Amino acid sequence: MNLKVKIAGVEFKNPFIAASGTYGFAKSFAKLYDVSLLGGVCLKGLTLKKKDGNAPHRVAETPCGMLNSVGLQNPGVDAFLKDTLPYLKTLDTVVIANVCGNTVEEYCELASKLNVDGIDMFELNISCPNVKSGMAFGINPESVEEVAKEVKKHCKKPLIVKLSPNVADIKANAKAAQEGGADAISLINTLLGMAIDVKTFKPKLNNVMGGLSGPAVKPVAVRMVYECAKTVSIPVIGLGGIVTGEDAAEFMIAGANAVQIGTANLIDPFAMPKIINQFEDYLKSMGISDANSIVGKIKLN
Repeated sequence: MNLKVKIAGVEFKNPFIAASGTYGFAKSFAKLYDVSLLGGVCLKGLTLKKKDGNAPHRVAETPCGMLNSVGLQNPGVDAFLKDTLPYLKTLDTVVIANVCGNTVEEYCELASKLNVDGIDMFELNISCPNVKSGMAFGINPESVEEVAKEVKKHCKKPLIVKLSPNVADIKANAKAAQEGGADAISLINTLLGMAIDVKTFKPKLNNVMGGLSGPAVKPVAVRMVYECAKTVSIPVIGLGGIVTGEDAAEFMIAGANAVQIGTANLIDPFAMPKIINQFEDYLKSMGISDANSIVGKIKLN
């Protein structure tokens, strides 16, 4: 059976990638199982300088999902390059750096610093707030295209643009990412939500609002992947609420070339190897020998 997929010239041993923000820098999961079983690992979001993140409470459970407002806690790119990159070079899997910035210049500087051995691809987190406008880069097509175009000038690795679902038209933003030079897109990032403690009358998150993820968002994510896969000619990586192998198959049938697993890793640290095995079982049960053969094969009639 062939599980290998290729995205922007990079070969993955299977279509399963750990999603940014849910897998750290892989070290803690490597204590539990061989992370080289995965197609790839998308690292925790990196910024130019160290960030301590938001004050607690930063996570709240919701039915079929969770809200988070962690605030991009990370050691900063220089500490990452010194302390973490040497370990990542030992992994037999695709390593994707997730980059976050408050200005276009910050994104470009990060890309330049991360053009190193051990990093195979970049994922551009455009849900970061633009300090010049106060609005996230991923909100309108013009800023999506601008930041993708500028970062592309500085990165020597394939560029994935991660799309926010909190927009008027996800298709327009997907097209803008492609026109800006993105080699692939990933979607969806979290949906904006909030929760209130009815006993204290206070928001459950210190930051009031946060990102909703988990199975609750999957129907929205599948719909958006389907729409974007029909709109762009570059590869699509789907994510949002995948907890089983058949969930992953659903995204691929909708048009995703690969998938990312996020919140499931926080529920069950062994989620990814389980999902990969379930996906293989699904393909066998369907008499399918190549994972690529189901991509975009949705039947509408």
